[in-house]
Amino acid sequence: MTTTAGPTPAGTVERWDAVVVGGGVAGLVAARELGIAGLRVLVLEARDAAGGAVRAHTVAGIRLDAGAESFATRGGTVAALVDELGLAGRLAAPEPSGSWVHLPSGDGPLPRTGLLGIPSEPGADDVRRTLGAFGAWRARLDLLLPERIGARATTLGDLVRARMGRRVLDRLVRPIVGGVHAAEPDGLAIDAVAPGLSAARAASGGSLARAVVRLRSAAPAGSAVLGLDGGLHVLVDALTADLAARGGELRLRTSATSLTQDPGGQAYRVEARGRTGTSAIVTPRVVLATPAAPALAAGLAPALADVRLDDGALVTLVTLVLDEPALDGAPRGTGVLVAREARDVQAKALTHATAKWAWTARAAGAGRHVVRLSYGRADDETAPGAATGAAGGATAADATARTPRGGTGPEPGDDALVETALADASVLLGVPLDAQRVAGHAIVRWSQSLPRPSAAHRDAVASVRRAVAGLPGVAVCGAWVAGNGLASVVPDAREAARALARRNSF
Repeated sequence: MTTTAGPTPAGTVERWDAVVVGGGVAGLVAARELGIAGLRVLVLEARDAAGGAVRAHTVAGIRLDAGAESFATRGGTVAALVDELGLAGRLAAPEPSGSWVHLPSGDGPLPRTGLLGIPSEPGADDVRRTLGAFGAWRARLDLLLPERIGARATTLGDLVRARMGRRVLDRLVRPIVGGVHAAEPDGLAIDAVAPGLSAARAASGGSLARAVVRLRSAAPAGSAVLGLDGGLHVLVDALTADLAARGGELRLRTSATSLTQDPGGQAYRVEARGRTGTSAIVTPRVVLATPAAPALAAGLAPALADVRLDDGALVTLVTLVLDEPALDGAPRGTGVLVAREARDVQAKALTHATAKWAWTARAAGAGRHVVRLSYGRADDETAPGAATGAAGGATAADATARTPRGGTGPEPGDDALVETALADASVLLGVPLDAQRVAGHAIVRWSQSLPRPSAAHRDAVASVRRAVAGLPGVAVCGAWVAGNGLASVVPDAREAARALARRNSF
């Protein structure tokens, strides 16, 4: 594979069997499927690295995930891809210590068996500890309520409130949904955020708890999420190597600026711009693995000009590497999710990475810990880091990594953000943390990486799919269209690419 900083010289017209716009996991998976079909594939990525929300960075000498760190095991599609790439031996489950929720009333464990915080056993000890006696009693009513209760709910928040009560919503579901989707449960369509939940509830007499049991029993045995030893970004390395082995090419820092019909009528023309200038690529197949797809394809399908996708919340991740043996006991298990009502911290979540992943603990060494705090919720423009976030339309990361003993100095506002993160981590972990213990830190800002699966976004995606269905040789994929998480992204990208592979070449 040739990876370049831009397209070939100005005026050049290239011909490829397929062009993929967007080098995130969806784009790389689609490129792989096209390559398996024997096609020459060109991948265009506007950023300086492939992977999108699954990319890496190095902090205090440790190679870490800069974005996603695990994937849902549902469907088995991601594990199958990992196996095909020769990485099955690196599949890793998180440590079983569990996570906590930070509430105004105090901290408590999250349900060990649940779905987005919805407990499958409302009477379990960990549920009672977090909800209190009244909250657990109200949650157990779900097992007795008639099926009609919640039948008209359209959002996850409405459904949980009706079936299990406000405490389950506020203390369990809202913190998890905020951490995973940077959104409010009342703004999320039920099956968009929890695929299969409505059908499982209907088959369970209306009970949410029984529906969760049904969904979990249908999932593969083992952990509901898995990662990779060395980091989820290892998947990106394997996909780019696979692209190279099949004769494909990845061009970084190269943006697709327009998509039009080639004058010959049997192909498309993609205009690309990079650091060395602009060029044109003619191809019979185009995969748009980017939220910019509606704008790019509007010249071919005018109806797309009016489509407005959800922008998602700006999410800022602050990674701290700490020389702090007091954290050896993992005081809050694998991490903490924060209820929106908690005002003593600004973070929405904390991951204790060295307590969650054995490979991270090995890489860090004894007494050194990696914690990552997440900032940014829906409709919150005042979250730390928001003012200096990535430009609109970015799908990857703008990252800065610093150590106290080197580098070029912090970006404006970064010192204050690190101070905030250190203070928040002290509260959430219950351990006073001193700045002198910080061996290194990194700040990564993401935009459009977490489209909120609202009803409006779902309708916009449906409009895009309808319009693209009328464009032979064009397909779309990515989290913006398939839903957040690799378990949604991977099968959708494969299906899109396989359909295009059947289109005749030049």
